[in-house]
Amino acid sequence: MKSASALSVSCLVASLLLVAGCGVPRGAGDTRQILAGAEEETADFAVFHVTKSSVGAIAKWPGSGKGGLAGSGWISRSRGPAGNLIAAGDKVDITVWETGDSALLALPGQKVVALPGMTVSPDGSVFLPYADKVYIAKMTPDEAREAIQAKLLPIAPTAQVLIAHSPGRKSTVDLVSGVPNPGTFPLPDRDFTVLSLLAIGGGIPQGMVNPYVRLMRDGKLYSISADRLLKDPALDTTLRGGDKVYVESDERYFLSLGAAGREAQVPFPQDRITALDALSLIGGLNESRADAKGILILRDYPASALRSDGSGPTKQRTIFVIDLTTADGLFSAGEFTVQAKDVVLIAESRLTTTNAILGMLGAVVGISRTAQVVARDE
Repeated sequence: MKSASALSVSCLVASLLLVAGCGVPRGAGDTRQILAGAEEETADFAVFHVTKSSVGAIAKWPGSGKGGLAGSGWISRSRGPAGNLIAAGDKVDITVWETGDSALLALPGQKVVALPGMTVSPDGSVFLPYADKVYIAKMTPDEAREAIQAKLLPIAPTAQVLIAHSPGRKSTVDLVSGVPNPGTFPLPDRDFTVLSLLAIGGGIPQGMVNPYVRLMRDGKLYSISADRLLKDPALDTTLRGGDKVYVESDERYFLSLGAAGREAQVPFPQDRITALDALSLIGGLNESRADAKGILILRDYPASALRSDGSGPTKQRTIFVIDLTTADGLFSAGEFTVQAKDVVLIAESRLTTTNAILGMLGAVVGISRTAQVVARDE
């Protein structure tokens, strides 16, 4: 009986030692495992350590181009005239008074002739009886009234003109989506801005994650965060007829994996996210598992971004390594910009794995001693 018990205990001890020798389950590899082979010429990825001497140069590299913001750039404000301007496609109601003894335009016994609903032609003119075409495009209603009256002066010296203007399609803007009250709105004047349009549409709803304002003009798409737009009056773009505006949440995100506070797809809450911002958003490091020297940011560049002179990555698959145990690493992490679809991977600590194995061995030793006592008692 004693030999059988001893044999069973020995087998148990051997099995546990084998398990301990194989390691323990982990959420990610350690830094050495992940970066293994990086120094070889045949490696299909490159490694860059983020430090004071490198972070500035890395910031100037081309972007990854993955999941970037829709549109590019923005149009600064250029103040327009306070009055509205007539454009092709607009409608004008023209009324002519003739105060003389004989009226050229009005019927006998009448002093007033009305010409309602006249559409401004593509060449910017309207047609008047006896006066032929009168060009009124790009004029304010007052300027158009004076132009029409001047045209009538040679044939109807006593005529007086009144004009009412109704904007057409080219004098309206579309507020497409992302606000409580989208729609098509006429330009009240030529100094009508994006923020004024958004206000008419009910404003930007609460709860949108880092909302962006998009402007479509002449086949191009421009983009800016609502935060920047609200903080800088010089960016409150003056609208033109035919512009389309819409608001949507920032679509960018990064992934957090490994020994992080949480593993998730994390949206960008602001225009620029640094590595320190990203760590804060994911709940920091897992205290019992993380390697503070192994903050890895994985990025996949397009082939067009590759450079051999240091002005860009040398390989498409690139890993940036940040060491949070030094002041240089901490400051550099605050300057390193995370891009859309980057993977922020927190490597597992080798010390944590060692401690886990030692704990298992300690448990094995305890079991062994208990087994020996049992064997003696038998």
